[in-house]
Amino acid sequence: MPAALAAWGSAWWLTATEPGAALAGTVVGTALMALLGALLLVDRRPRRGPATRVPALGPPKPRTPEPRTPGRRWLAQCALIVACVLAVLVAGTVHLVARDRGGAADLAAQGATVEVVGRIVGEPVTVTNPWSGAADSVRTTLALDALEGRGAAAPAGGRIDVLAGLAWGDLAYGSEVRASGRLLPADPGDKTVATLVAAGPPTVTGAPVPVLGVVNTLRADLLTASDGLPADARALLPGVAVGDTSRIDDELDEALKATGLTHVTAVSGGHFAIVVATVTALCATACAPRQVRVVVTGVVMAGFVLLVHPDPSVLRAATMGAVGLVGIGLGRPSRALPALAAVVVVLLVLDPWLARSYGFVLSSVATAALVLGTQPVARRLTPWIGKVPAFALAVPLTAQLACAPVLVLLDPSVATYAVPANLVAAPALVPATVLGVLATLVAPWFPGAGVVLAWPAGLASWWIAAVARFFADLPGARLPWPGGAGGAAALAVLTVGGLVLVWRWRWVAGLVGVRVPWSRGSGWPHTWRTAVRANVREAFVARRRRATLRLLVAWAVLAALAAGCLVYAWPRWIARAGRDVPADWAVVACDVGQGDGLVVRTGVGRGLMVDVGPAGDAAGTCLDELGIERLDLLVLTHFHADHVGGLDAVLDGRQVARALVTGLGDPADQARWVLDDLSDRGVPVEVAGAGTGGVLGDVSWEVLQAGQGKVAPSTQRGRPALAEADGGANDASIALLVTTPQLTLVALGDLEDGGQEALDRTLRSRAGGAEVDVVKVAHHGSRVQSIGLAATLSPTVAIVSSGENTYGHPTDTALDLYESVGAAVLRTDRCGTFALVVRDRALAVAGCEDG
Repeated sequence: MPAALAAWGSAWWLTATEPGAALAGTVVGTALMALLGALLLVDRRPRRGPATRVPALGPPKPRTPEPRTPGRRWLAQCALIVACVLAVLVAGTVHLVARDRGGAADLAAQGATVEVVGRIVGEPVTVTNPWSGAADSVRTTLALDALEGRGAAAPAGGRIDVLAGLAWGDLAYGSEVRASGRLLPADPGDKTVATLVAAGPPTVTGAPVPVLGVVNTLRADLLTASDGLPADARALLPGVAVGDTSRIDDELDEALKATGLTHVTAVSGGHFAIVVATVTALCATACAPRQVRVVVTGVVMAGFVLLVHPDPSVLRAATMGAVGLVGIGLGRPSRALPALAAVVVVLLVLDPWLARSYGFVLSSVATAALVLGTQPVARRLTPWIGKVPAFALAVPLTAQLACAPVLVLLDPSVATYAVPANLVAAPALVPATVLGVLATLVAPWFPGAGVVLAWPAGLASWWIAAVARFFADLPGARLPWPGGAGGAAALAVLTVGGLVLVWRWRWVAGLVGVRVPWSRGSGWPHTWRTAVRANVREAFVARRRRATLRLLVAWAVLAALAAGCLVYAWPRWIARAGRDVPADWAVVACDVGQGDGLVVRTGVGRGLMVDVGPAGDAAGTCLDELGIERLDLLVLTHFHADHVGGLDAVLDGRQVARALVTGLGDPADQARWVLDDLSDRGVPVEVAGAGTGGVLGDVSWEVLQAGQGKVAPSTQRGRPALAEADGGANDASIALLVTTPQLTLVALGDLEDGGQEALDRTLRSRAGGAEVDVVKVAHHGSRVQSIGLAATLSPTVAIVSSGENTYGHPTDTALDLYESVGAAVLRTDRCGTFALVVRDRALAVAGCEDG
């Protein structure tokens, strides 16, 4: 286990570093390994003692092996750790060189337009575009074979992410395609070299290899066989059987997340165990010899990996099963935890980027927890609830307790009902998996039989979906919890403390001088059982005991520890909306999810608002709770859906004196809808132009930039004419400067490279300097940020408005940039709605303790 953990840490570091640093680490590891090897050899040399006479007659006495000393054991353990780390470093360096040899990273850094040839190695995932509000794009992964860009061609290596149109969703897994588009850099630590924003549909240049062709046919025929099932069964069965989640809608997906049931569609160890156990049971029923069982099980495991497509958790489960098969074939007793450690090391050598995969982390953590904790937890619960219920409860309880701190890093919340939901849904997982796989295998040759098998599998899948929806709809299904490393550590401490208290309660009681009258393992006390047979009063009289001062002190200490963790989590539990916003607020960042919604106070019940967030009532609710009845100015920086989608909720029940929009009508449908809505409600609309400004009470505003001068300002009111274009909306964003008596603020919309650089030049040419107190960071904290603009503005506070998204917003690049210029970065995805106030000439934040 120490070697596996060290290898994991090395792989984590390696995947985010340069090949040169990895090579240097390899050299250091080699030298350290040589030193440890020499020390082991020296320690093994026999020590010579005084000469002794050997008797001439009689058989030689057997030599007693020298016992291994503790020092030698520690030396051997260190050598094992270094050897595993060195194996990861050597293999990882080779991977890094192969990944970067094709030049894709260099072309991505230049934003080059390229033509690529490669094979599809990732399941296409439909992505909802936050700008248009429609599911109009697909994300997949391409293994590069060739790359051509900037007039040069090269045999490419590595993989790239592809963000493209819906036509890519119809490609068969393993197909060879040719495509063109713009390359963008990948985040540090990503396995992919770059991201290709495809310019159009691909050209298929080669079919999948025959094996993958058969797999694709099997998966497609399962979809056909399940077409007649009820909606939830039809959506969930392909996910349970082969990991195909293409039919699962957002509502069901959220229910699965809220109840900790996403593992039913992420085919991994649980599914592997079900399939292998079924095959093993069939072989045992047929009285097959051990060698035949090993071969059959191995073939089934390999076929199942191909069927569900290898992802990190599946690879972990498959390799773990292979280790077990080898042990069975050799007749050796199983050792699950060492086998898991060996699997981790082997897989990290083969693919060091697994160290950064949450699926691989969760799979490994859950397996280790089940190996170490299931039997002890079941033994402890058995006297209280019986053997079978205890084991059934121990499995989901152990896995959830171990995985919860990791899950907090993905979603800052705790699935309150995960254990009972998994307990209720578990009986349906076995028939859904087994019958679903059988339906997959039968459907291409006997469609009728495939349908017959799909129906009971679908009913089992429907039960899982019904359980998820039921528990997700209960109050408090998701308990908010702080995200990041701090939140994970707090949850881990609280979990360990609770386990110690429950597991060692007799020991704790002994520390405080309380004698427990019943023995360990006896379950419910005799007097409690008597209460069932006789009466409750008799039991309470028998159990009455005077509490001691030491007992109270011990409980106070434990309560304080738990309270400390709960207090840390409290800011996530209180209402996110502005109910607690102080009366003297100056600026409020509304939590509208993945979008923008910024409010500046211009008077009592009045404000200036910049953007209204995506579709929904989040922005309107925020204004309601701030008591805003009139918007003196509504600025819509551009017409993407994540900035204008919440317009109806903002306009309902509020008076809007004036609206300011960008002059570029892109997307055209969004722009037309916004102008129609504003016109129908009688809101005067103007097109922004650089230099446009005004005064609202004691607040002044000025348009710094609106389309880099490409669109002339319009004085037309009511329904202005907009320029037409296909693209370019981000750099047409209105950049707004707002000055209040307490602070200055710049809102950057979604400006990209060109827009930010142009604004930087404009600001540096202004008299009196361009530093401000607050900046609303461009494009939700995307990677595209101008170093020069951040330095020119030099804000005290940088606001990042973002929510759950598939784009990685906000990026470390943006966060680090604004932190480097001295700004405190506040994020709505962590804080929720928060306010900026100025008191005693000091700028402070209210409602955010986890920016």
